[in-house]
Amino acid sequence: MAQMVSLAASPREKTGKGAARQARFAKQVPAVIYGHGRPAQSLMVDALLLEQALSGVEPESTLIELTVDGKKTRALIREIQRHPIRPDIIHVDFYEIHSGEKITLKVPVHLVGAPDGVRNGGGVLDQVLREVKIEVLPEHIPDRVELDVTALLIGQVRHVSDLTIPNAVILTGAGLTIATVVPPRAEEVVTPAAEAVSDVAEPELIRKVREEEGEEGEGAAAEGKTEGKAEAKPKVEKTEKPEKSKG
Repeated sequence: MAQMVSLAASPREKTGKGAARQARFAKQVPAVIYGHGRPAQSLMVDALLLEQALSGVEPESTLIELTVDGKKTRALIREIQRHPIRPDIIHVDFYEIHSGEKITLKVPVHLVGAPDGVRNGGGVLDQVLREVKIEVLPEHIPDRVELDVTALLIGQVRHVSDLTIPNAVILTGAGLTIATVVPPRAEEVVTPAAEAVSDVAEPELIRKVREEEGEEGEGAAAEGKTEGKAEAKPKVEKTEKPEKSKG
């Protein structure tokens, strides 16, 4: 059974963007209530009380007992608008409901249990669908719908047709997937690029050729140095001629 929270609201005389900004500056949230052929009525709700009322509940499936000028009305929240940056609520749409009249709404789907394919096969549980649309009387609105996935093996699937919602008609397609267990992802082995490997030994043949080239180069350089030098002339030693003897 859906939860019910009580909330007080006051009529909002001025409408438009300017009036809405003034209301938010005064810590009030602009709102509107409509349904059952009644003209839409602009309201204001205390921002703090609204946050407290919606804390810990599923807003779309929670019954609101809304009091306006002393008159109580049962309603559902059709839309909540929040600030694009901050979590502040900036506008709320209420839809009036009557007992005995079926309504259409979405209820969240909660998965129950740890799948066998996750516990024993290392798989991953993937929830594809998180809410379903139903038609139901206000007094039978469920807070949420639970689906047991304990027996799911890797590759197995649970569909909308596996749900059971007492006193309600499920409008979401029966063949749609709600949850499945997918196989674990294979770990990727990263192979280092060839140029990243710096300590690769040179092939023996290339090293030998390079060494021989080096020796030849050294020899050529030595020959070049020899040829470039002028040949040294042999040193001639002077010898004194013996003096001829007189007589």
